[in-house]
Amino acid sequence: MATKKWVVDPTHSEVQFKIKHLMITNVTGSFNMFTVNAETEDEDFTKAKISFTADVASVDTGNEQRDGHLKSPDFFDAEKFPQIKFAATKYENVDNDGSYELYGDLTIKDVTKPVKLSVEFGGVAKDPWGNVKAGFTISGKINRKEWGLTWNAATETGGVLVSEEVRLNIEIQLIEQQ
Repeated sequence: MATKKWVVDPTHSEVQFKIKHLMITNVTGSFNMFTVNAETEDEDFTKAKISFTADVASVDTGNEQRDGHLKSPDFFDAEKFPQIKFAATKYENVDNDGSYELYGDLTIKDVTKPVKLSVEFGGVAKDPWGNVKAGFTISGKINRKEWGLTWNAATETGGVLVSEEVRLNIEIQLIEQQ
């Protein structure tokens, strides 16, 4: 078996999250600067060593004022905690179609907690320039309060401005390193 190293193809990858606003609609955000490194035996990603890092300062919701608030101490505190990190720890329920559950440790604001993500493996393909690539669709949910992201505001109807549940929607394309 050959050990292969993979890195993210940032032009064909995205890391997004959705959170309910006023409990009636979802707001989508993304991290525009992130890295993914993986090490596999041949092309078996179900046992890969995987690490992910997102730069908190790259958070983007399409609203400069909201992005500034997310970077502030009320939420991510980007100055004090500049990165979000994930490291894979276990793979389960690997199906023949390439879907499986990925477990790992997610660190936000120096708080590390285990998470479970659903992964759909899109396969491996060679692009027209000879690069070997692998694709993944990843989804999951976290409760932001578990990582110290507790800011909220009450509404006049007794609800809250921002939900605790954050849905993760991630598309990753990796490039095999030669």
